[in-house]
Formats: sequence, structure tokens, C-alpha cells
Amino acid sequence: MSAISTVAPAAAGAARAAGPAERAACAVGAALVTSGLFHLGVFFVDGGPWDGPVSWRKPFTFGVSFGLTLIAVAWVTSYVRIPARTRAVLLALFTADCVLEVAGITVQAWRGVPSHFNMETPANTAVAMSLAAGGALLVAVLGTFAVAAFRAEPAGPAGMPLALRAGFALLIVGLLSGAAMIARGVADTRTGHQQAAYHSTGMLKPLHGVTLHAVLVLPALAWAVSRTGWPAARQRQAVLIGVWLYAAAAAGALGWGALTA
Repeated sequence: MSAISTVAPAAAGAARAAGPAERAACAVGAALVTSGLFHLGVFFVDGGPWDGPVSWRKPFTFGVSFGLTLIAVAWVTSYVRIPARTRAVLLALFTADCVLEVAGITVQAWRGVPSHFNMETPANTAVAMSLAAGGALLVAVLGTFAVAAFRAEPAGPAGMPLALRAGFALLIVGLLSGAAMIARGVADTRTGHQQAAYHSTGMLKPLHGVTLHAVLVLPALAWAVSRTGWPAARQRQAVLIGVWLYAAAAAGALGWGALTA
């Protein structure tokens, strides 16, 4: 939660100076986080398993995760050198996609059925395929932002260019691991091994979860060290250490997933 408290002042300031797409993204992101926290409360009241394809954990974690990522992307892309209209369109697509993903998972949780790899009825198939299509759109939108961040050096404090580029690189790793899980799960489901789909994708879940939030944590670190008054070289060194530590955490998550799958 320290990254959230660190980035909050910067995000709030950016939102006040932002256009409609940025303000909408922050508002929707806050609503998604609220939805996630609400479902954590539902879990404590209703009980049930925490793990597994059907649990209140999914609307909780997905709501909070997508909400924080949406707010983070709305903030950090203000440093990316990309045309304002293009950024507004991409943010609008990303905002709509985040709502689609969280809504699909939440609806299925209330129905008491799995959200992913569930092809048992036409309705369940429609939700599962919409989540997969939404994942493809996430890769396309965030990949575009990542390319822009590497094509031209981002603006911002001394450590921000490194933080943004590393954050987006790790985020793409997270998205690709998610795409790999979807591809493997869909393949298992189509061959009649739906239960196997939930187990075969487990190895990548820790890596997926850790890398998705690098685009929040690393720019938050860069912003925080910029407030210290340190020389630019020291700020960049601090961010570089943070990048290596985050990369080590991602590698550890992959190892943990391999051991526990």
C-alpha cells in the first residue's frame, strides 16, 4: 500500500490538470477499486473458498488490480511523448476494457460459475471469449504506450524515463504471461479438459500478478525520490536499484509458481 500512498498526490495533481479521458479513467479506476474492496467484504460475510476458479477472491483482486492499473496508466502516460488525441483515444479504450474485464469476472462470481475457460453454456462461452478478446485489446493498447515510451525519452523527473520504460517492459511481461495462460486454458478446455485448464495455468499466476503493477510502483518510486532533493544521478541510481529489485521479485514469483503449481 506504500506505493499507493506515494503516487496518490502525484495522480491527484495530474487529474486536476487532465482532460476528460484522464479524469474519466481516474474516476472509473476508483470505482473499480471500490468494487474490489466491496467484494472483499462480501467474502468475509459470505465465506467460501479463497482459491479456485469460483471465489470472491476474483472480483476483489481483479477490481483492485484493474482499478489501480487504470489510474496508474492515466498518470504515467502523461510523461510519455505521444500525441494528446492518440493518448486520449487509447485511454478511453483502456478504460472501457478494464470495465469489461472486471464486469465479466464479477458477474460470473455472483452467478457462482468460473469466469475463465468456461464453455459449458452459450452465456458462459460469451463471457469467457469476451474476457479473452479484452485481454488482446489490453496488450495492443499498453503495447502502444510501451513502444512510445521507448521510442522517445519520457518527460518527468530524472529517474522517470528509466522507471517508465522498465515499468512498461515488466507490464508487457505480465500481459504476455496472461495471454499464455488464456491460450493454454482455452486449448485444454477445447479438448475437454476444463479442470486441467485451471491447474495448467497456475505456474504463471504469481509472475502475472507481480509484473502487472510495475508500471505503478516504479514510477511512484521515481516521483518519490524526485521529492528528496537528491542530485539527478543519485535519483537515477535509486530508481535503477528499484528496477533490479522488482525484476528479482518477478523472477522469484516465476520460480514460486513453478514450485507450487
